[in-house]
Amino acid sequence: MAFGEGAAGGGALCLRRSALGLPVEQIMAIRLLIADDHEVVRCGLKSLVAGTDIKIVAEAASGNAAVRLAQTQNPDVVLLDIRMPDGDGMTALGRIKLELPDMPVLMLSTYNNPTYVARAVALGANGFVLKGATRDEILAAIRTVASGENAWTREELRRVTGALTTPRLNADVEVPLTQRESEVLRQLAYGLTNKEIAQALHISYETVKEHVQHILRKVGVSDRTQAAVWAVRKGLV
Repeated sequence: MAFGEGAAGGGALCLRRSALGLPVEQIMAIRLLIADDHEVVRCGLKSLVAGTDIKIVAEAASGNAAVRLAQTQNPDVVLLDIRMPDGDGMTALGRIKLELPDMPVLMLSTYNNPTYVARAVALGANGFVLKGATRDEILAAIRTVASGENAWTREELRRVTGALTTPRLNADVEVPLTQRESEVLRQLAYGLTNKEIAQALHISYETVKEHVQHILRKVGVSDRTQAAVWAVRKGLV
């Protein structure tokens, strides 16, 4: 759905707060955990929510810290950056959803990368916002997922629908990837470009392009997004 608020979900949130015995003035506050390795971004998010119904209750600078704080602070929403050290955001998303499946997680990224979006959908994220989004868009997304709704836009879902419904992705078929192809596929699924993969694996750009083509052919998919979804569902990332 597009960004927006869900009144029914908001009522459910209030009931949960009442059951926890929280003071009346805190019942409507949305408790937010923010995870980003850049302090300037975290400071910007704090300024962005200041004076609203959203209260930041914890900050994390790494994926592993985000998982720990999600477990101990039990926030209403986790706002999770993707590229972080010590456990990237996608890995953290998978761990949070495994241990706390009902906790809303909103992914945050500088990059409008369809591979990121596809992996986030496959791992159970509740939405995806860009750091370049407006203040109103970010606040609306946080409120939407806090209310129990998803904040995916139609355009985001349209971009990944093909990848998520490709028959080959659901087939339990062994694919004979070489060790190097598996390494390239993991990097691809992390959202890295061919140039970044070449740098990470210390191989040439042209070699990476060749490996990507072999991977797509062997897996039986037509693009990088579908290959990333296949890698997630096979547990390779």
